Amino acid sequence: MKTMIKSLSVAAMGVWAGMAQAADDVTLQLKWVTQAQFAGYYVAQDKGFYEAEGLNVTIKPGGPDIAPAQVIAGGGADVVLDWMPSALASREKGLPLVNIAQPFKSSGMMLTCRKDAGVSSPEDFAGKTLGVWFFGNEYPFLSWMNKLGLGTDGSDGGVTVLKQGFNVDPILQGQAACVSTMTYNEYWQIIDAGLTPDDLVVFKYEDQGVATLEDGMYVLEENLKDPAFEDKMVRFVRASMKGWKWAEENAEEAALIVLDNDASGAQTEEHQIRMMGEVAKLTAGSNGALDPADYERTVASLMSGGSDPVITAAPTGAWTHAITDKALK
Repeated sequence: MKTMIKSLSVAAMGVWAGMAQAADDVTLQLKWVTQAQFAGYYVAQDKGFYEAEGLNVTIKPGGPDIAPAQVIAGGGADVVLDWMPSALASREKGLPLVNIAQPFKSSGMMLTCRKDAGVSSPEDFAGKTLGVWFFGNEYPFLSWMNKLGLGTDGSDGGVTVLKQGFNVDPILQGQAACVSTMTYNEYWQIIDAGLTPDDLVVFKYEDQGVATLEDGMYVLEENLKDPAFEDKMVRFVRASMKGWKWAEENAEEAALIVLDNDASGAQTEEHQIRMMGEVAKLTAGSNGALDPADYERTVASLMSGGSDPVITAAPTGAWTHAITDKALK
């Protein structure tokens, strides 16, 4: 009897080992450092949503010198988070990225300016120095400047572009009249540094008619031809969107989960809770499926204005509902 029990135990262990081995690996490259901007993915991992879908997900933080498109092109990720302007620009240059899901419905991008720098409207940008993020983040800004008819090479009548790093020092130290900010992050860094909302004027890209889609999930087109990969992405999107909706409804706990995953220790509880509250406003209204109207608006913005548009032709095959149709049914 003991021998039979031992045999059954060994067999059971073998079954569990087989189940553990059956988990499919997925590597996700974030667009930025670990923060509440990506709470849905950390929640999905922490709450076991990925595990329940038979996935072993590795989440790779980004940073100021990490371009998601370059990471996936080099084989460093299965799926990346990127802004659509960057993804479409990469596609036009030959990297066939495809949007498979769009958790963010609204744009959080802004240009935040000091009133004492003489900026009260976009008409005041000419002759000013403006802080801009690069590595693909510059495309919405360039599209906006094209629409305004402002050169970005520092020539007369245009603007001088200052390559903006990880912080908002340029606006605090008077190096730039305006800097790029997100509603959920850098704007509050300026406020925490001592400036008040009355000291600032904020231009939301949404309000300027140049808002483009942010933080979509992108994969390489060729990989979608593999049924096994497609199935992994269906499960990944389903679990990720479950994580996002949980994060929206439990903002404070979601922020704490993010903090638990911040190996750098650079984030604070107050900042992450506030960030999660703002991020939830941007993911609200999306079930994960890309709205074609939002896509068309983004493309129109990128192709409009000036002689040097971000993309020169309307893309084809740049997005698909094949994954979300199965993941969200």
